[in-house]
Amino acid sequence: MSSQPKESGRIVVGVDGSESSKDALRWAVRHAELTDDTVNAVIAWEYPPLYGSIGWLDAPQELAGDMKVWAGQALDDAIREVVKTGEASRVEATVAYGTAAAVLLEAARDASLLVVGSRGHGGFSGALLGSVSQHCTQHALCPVVVVRGRDH
Repeated sequence: MSSQPKESGRIVVGVDGSESSKDALRWAVRHAELTDDTVNAVIAWEYPPLYGSIGWLDAPQELAGDMKVWAGQALDDAIREVVKTGEASRVEATVAYGTAAAVLLEAARDASLLVVGSRGHGGFSGALLGSVSQHCTQHALCPVVVVRGRDH
């Protein structure tokens, strides 16, 4: 057995403001306490799809700043609600542009663990996992923990 101290790892957790993602953040912070890891709470944002008389349209560019700010506020609110004051220094917040699954997979590329919430979206493939959590479990380069909400 090695007497060298364990190198701390990084846990990435997806947060979108939902109760399921707050449960995932809560789990990740508790796990990080046990393993002396840090937590990177990540929220993704992207332009909403717009459909007009000529088909799919690009969202107005002036929405970008607002959407990034709203995403950051949702992330800050979730962290404030879930993370105790003494644990706050362990949590880093990241706001990134892109689809949730792509952003989480990129953020977790060199992480020790990826944590996501699970929301039922109906249908056979979404019966057990939401589409983001399902995509992450299939494509992540690190272990993935899916935290099921309290209503399951």
